[in-house]
Order: sequence, then structure tokens, then C-alpha cells
Amino acid sequence: MKKLTLQEKQQTAEALLHRIKDLHTEGENIRLMEVCGTHTVAIFREGLRQVLPKGIELVSGPGCPVCVTNQVYMDKALAYAEMDDVIIATFGDMLKVPGSYSSLTEAQTKGAHIHVIYTPLEVLTLGKQYPHKKIVFLAIGFETTIAVIGATVKAVAEAGLRNVFFLVSHKLVPPALRALLDRQVGQIDGFILPGHVSVIIGEQPYAFLPMEYAIPSCIAGFDGVEVLSAVLNILEQRHRGRFEVGNTYHSVVMQEGNLVAQQLMDEVYDICDDTWRGIGVIPNSGLKLSETYAHLDVEKMIPITLDKPSLDPKGCQCGRVLQGLIKPNECPLFGKACTPDHAIGACMVSVEGSCAAWYKYGYASGGLSWEE
Repeated sequence: MKKLTLQEKQQTAEALLHRIKDLHTEGENIRLMEVCGTHTVAIFREGLRQVLPKGIELVSGPGCPVCVTNQVYMDKALAYAEMDDVIIATFGDMLKVPGSYSSLTEAQTKGAHIHVIYTPLEVLTLGKQYPHKKIVFLAIGFETTIAVIGATVKAVAEAGLRNVFFLVSHKLVPPALRALLDRQVGQIDGFILPGHVSVIIGEQPYAFLPMEYAIPSCIAGFDGVEVLSAVLNILEQRHRGRFEVGNTYHSVVMQEGNLVAQQLMDEVYDICDDTWRGIGVIPNSGLKLSETYAHLDVEKMIPITLDKPSLDPKGCQCGRVLQGLIKPNECPLFGKACTPDHAIGACMVSVEGSCAAWYKYGYASGGLSWEE
């Protein structure tokens, strides 16, 4: 696909906005939820909220894997980190995610062995480098990351490493969308669907949205023009009165997705219920290691019991933010007690978190009026 020049992008964006305004009835309130943290950042970075008609609201959903990881999981990770013979392998954005009583950063200052990795396959090197230690990888993420981690699980098994384990809390996006609609939490008139996840799963897993709920949706890329194209696609569906799973990211997302990645996921994992931060248990929304790879499940091989109850941070409204019920700045802690340097809630930790994006592109820079 030909890359647009800046001038061509501006002209395309103006044409898209003109068509969007034509399809929007003045006074009509339409809430479209983006369910990808990268979209949230792109929407802020390119100022899309400020150029759309006043009645079209873009609201962030549960699109950040770090943010939706629940307290019990973090408390388990911290319990393993306290063990002298354990090395925790994790992506860097997990370090500041608060558990009920501590964080991995705090545990590290007290002597816990925390190793930040940049690709899951690094756990093979760690396993060989520290044969007398137990390597526990914090395996979180949506479908995009799941496929890569699944390949790592298989590689560890084939290498015969007996000291590498996985603490799994993978989340599946489509069941979360169903849960939001079933619970009727807030007004949702359409979904801007995640590009990266859809590269793996394709279009079909979202088919229930138009078929069962009469909700329009569209898979989108990650620059302003691509997001505006998705917004226009959803408005056109509403105008026609015929709903479908739109796709304005055809250059990357195929209808059937990545079949090789899907087959790998089916081999390595089994579907299970899972708990999402602030939302609760969502049926069939998670994955666990299949029986073939159960010997790599740290909870089965090194069982632990948490001594204290898991507690959500006092006053934190992450759960409501993740459901699109409130904007981040409506949380009483936002920008005051809770900042990126001192995050109380997970949504302020990850670069893809809604609160972090609102803070970086508005509150901290002074470049955005929240009312706008």
C-alpha cells in the first residue's frame, strides 16, 4: 500500500471528516468504543477527539492487557518473587503495576530477582544461564502476544528445560466485548476493533456483534486517517441500517486471520473463564496451558497459597474506566495521588493505559481541555 505524504494525509483526513459530518445528525450522541490501547494513544496524539463532530464521542475500553490483569495475579507474581530460588522474567510495563500490598519494583528493591525481557524467547537463555534457579515468566497479553508466548512455551518444552515456568493470565478480546454488551454498562453504539489482535484472529470472531447485538464495528489501523476511516465505516453502517464487521485495515488484517498462529494457540492453550480487573469473571475469556504443556504451569508445579486477601487500590476507578463508564479525569485520584511517577491504578502504569494517555497528552502537557 502506497504511503501517503503529509499533504495527502491532510487532504484525506479532511475528506473523511466532511463525510463524517454529513452522516452525523446534529444533536445526536454517538459513543464509539476503541478496544485497543494503541488506538487510545493514537487518538490522543493526533487530536481526533477535537476534530470530530461534538456529538461523536470516542471512549476507551478494556484494550490494555496490563490494565486488565487482576490483583490476584499480581499478588501471585509477588509471592513467587519472594522465593529465593525464583527469577521473575517480565516485560517492563509490569514492574509498577500495583499488587494489593506491593509491586515488582518494590520487591526488587528488597532483593527479589526480577529480570526485564524484551521478547518471550529470552526465557530460554535465562533457563540455561541459571540452571539452579526457577525462571517464572509473567505470561499476560491479548491474542497478539499470546501467539508469540505460545511459541515460546512450545520451544521450552522441546528444549527439555525443567526450570522454566509460566504464570499465565492471557485475555481474549471478543468475549470481553460480549460481556460489556450483556451487562449493558454505559452506552456503546459501535466498536473500533483492534488492528494487532485482528491480525491474528481475523474478522470472524467479531461476527456476533452485528448478528446478535446489531452493533456496527470496524477493524482499524493506527494513524489518524485509518481511525477516521473506521469511524466513517461505522457511521455508514448506521446510515444503511445494515451492520457488519468492517475492515479498513485490509493491508494487514485478512478475513481468516493468521491460521498458523491460531493453530499454535489451539495446541498450547485451552479456553477458560478469567477475571478482568474491575470487571470480574468473564466466561471463556482466558487461556490456560493445555494438558500437554501443564508441566510448565508454575501454579501446578509450584503451588502457592496467598496469605492475605487481594484488594483493589483504595479509591481507584480503573474498573469503571476500563468499561467506558467514566473518563480517566473523573477518577478522584487522577493527576493528584495517581500519576505515572506514582501510579495507584494499573491504567496509569502502561503506556497503553487510558489514564496514562490522558495524563501524557492532556493533563501534564496543558495542551488539552478535558471539557473539549
